[in-house]
Amino acid sequence: MKRIGRPETNIRSRIKLSAFINPQPSDDELLFLRQLGVSHCYAWLPDELTNYEDMAQLVEKVTRAGLTLYNVGSMTVAKSPNIHLGTSDRDRDIARFADLLRVLSRAGIHTTTFTWEPDQVWSSPASASRFAKARHVDLGELTSQPFTRGREYSLDELWENFAYFMRAIIPVAQETGVRLALHPNDPPTDALGGIPCLINSRQRYDRAFAIAGSACLGMEFCTGCWLEGGPAFGDMLASIAHYAQEKRICIVHFRNVSAPQPVFTETFLDNGYFDMYQAMKVLVASGYDGTIILDHTPDFTGDYHLGAGTAYAIAYMRALIERAEDELSGA
Repeated sequence: MKRIGRPETNIRSRIKLSAFINPQPSDDELLFLRQLGVSHCYAWLPDELTNYEDMAQLVEKVTRAGLTLYNVGSMTVAKSPNIHLGTSDRDRDIARFADLLRVLSRAGIHTTTFTWEPDQVWSSPASASRFAKARHVDLGELTSQPFTRGREYSLDELWENFAYFMRAIIPVAQETGVRLALHPNDPPTDALGGIPCLINSRQRYDRAFAIAGSACLGMEFCTGCWLEGGPAFGDMLASIAHYAQEKRICIVHFRNVSAPQPVFTETFLDNGYFDMYQAMKVLVASGYDGTIILDHTPDFTGDYHLGAGTAYAIAYMRALIERAEDELSGA
C-alpha cells in the first residue's frame, strides 16, 4: 500500500532495526518494540540462562511476539579477561564460549558478540548532552589510572592471545554456523590500566580478520567508536562501504558523540559532531542486510527514562532510512 504523502521508491532497505531486551522479557517489553516498528532484538544472558532449554524458551517467546532474536551474548565469555590475557583459566573459558556457540546454533541463533576488553568499557564521570545525563570520557583522567592486572601487558602478548583464541574457536564457529561479531575497544585509545586496546583502528580490524582466516569472524561496526577514534579509524563512510561489500558487518551500533577523543560525550543521534544521515545513506546504498542497534544514548529524566531513549532513537533511525531510500531512488 502506498503511504500518503510519500512517493513510492524503487529502493527498499534490507536493514533490520533491532533493540535490546532483558534476559527474561515481559510481554509488554516485546510489544513495545513491535509498536516502534522494530523487527529484531538481542540479549545479554547470565550464565544460568545460556543452556539450551532456557535459550529455546526465550526464542519461542520472542517469536510468539512477532520478533526475531538475532544475536545473544554472554558477558562471561565475551569479555573474559582469562581469554584476553592468557591466564591459566583461558581454556576453560574458551570451552564455555564453544558451548555457547553450540547452544546458540541449536536454538537457531547465528550471531554472537565479543570484545577484547578485559576490564570492559571505561568511562569518566557522567556529563550532559542537551540537558540529559550522558556517558563521558576524558582520556587524561583514564590513562593516568594504575595497572588493573598487576603489571603492564604488551601488544604482542594480546595478539598472541587473540590468535590462540581464533585457532580454538573458529573451527567451532564454522561447525555451528555462528558468526562472531567483534566490537572495537571503547574508548579506542592506546592502552588503559596497563593493557593495550587491541581493536582501536581499522588496521587492527584487518589484522584480526587476517589472523582468523575465516568469514566466521565479522564485526560489530560501532559508529560511536569509529567517531571517537578519529584519524586512527579514518573515513567512516568509506569504511562502512568497504566492510559491507566484504560482508564483514554482522551488526551496526548506531551512536553519535560530541567530538573525537581525547574528550567526548555520547550524544543524541541528532546532536553530535557527525551527520548520522550520511552513515545511514551509505548503509542503505551498500545493501547492508544485518541489524542496526541503538547503542548508548543519554538518559531522559524521571519517569520518562524507561523506553523514551529507545523510542526517540528508533523513530529517528526509521526516518533516516526512509530519507535515504527516497534520495537514492531520486524521489
